[in-house]
Amino acid sequence: MNDTESPLDQNMLLHGPLLERLLAGEFVCAVSDESAFQRLQDEALRDALDTYLRPLNRRLASNAEQSVYFLAWRQLDDSAREQLSRQLGDALNSLLPLLEWLQLVQEALGRDSVLTPGDVLKPGELQAKSEDNPSLRERIERLATDSFFGSQSDQLDAQIKQVFKRLKEHGYLLQPHGERQVYLATGKVDYLLDLVRFIRDEERLPVTEESDAQETLL
Repeated sequence: MNDTESPLDQNMLLHGPLLERLLAGEFVCAVSDESAFQRLQDEALRDALDTYLRPLNRRLASNAEQSVYFLAWRQLDDSAREQLSRQLGDALNSLLPLLEWLQLVQEALGRDSVLTPGDVLKPGELQAKSEDNPSLRERIERLATDSFFGSQSDQLDAQIKQVFKRLKEHGYLLQPHGERQVYLATGKVDYLLDLVRFIRDEERLPVTEESDAQETLL
């Protein structure tokens, strides 16, 4: 190890993989990476990460419940504000189908509340609930063929698999065992709902007017 490295640099070397993942835009929760999530419970490590990220105008952030950690801008200067506006613009294309999916799962599976990190989802269970329910099948088809999910199939099982595949790719679901069709909701679901609240309250964008039922998610 280079003798000129500061204690902070040496400490960050130990957490290099975690730092790289955060800088790449990943979200860390107890479901996606329990070990890293537990390390982030250490206030000293969180402070060290913040200090290291300061020159990059980034900081470690979490939602109010501290169920998920991610990077945010430290100061919203013109450059950061421009990038954030682009990110929010891109997010709008996916928010409505994601909210519709959350509402659909809640209704179809008879859940009392919206998904939370660690909740178990099985595509087969959703398919079974949909096969004899024309209204639900129609909603799934409309959702699956949305540009965000991109299904090209007219078969219910393929449509549901495509929806789950895309949710896994975007970090909302984790598939612990690749050979089993069992998924876990991650902390990014909490982040999604916080993002919608932010856009609704701060940006004054009507992202929840698509459905009155979606308002109950917030």
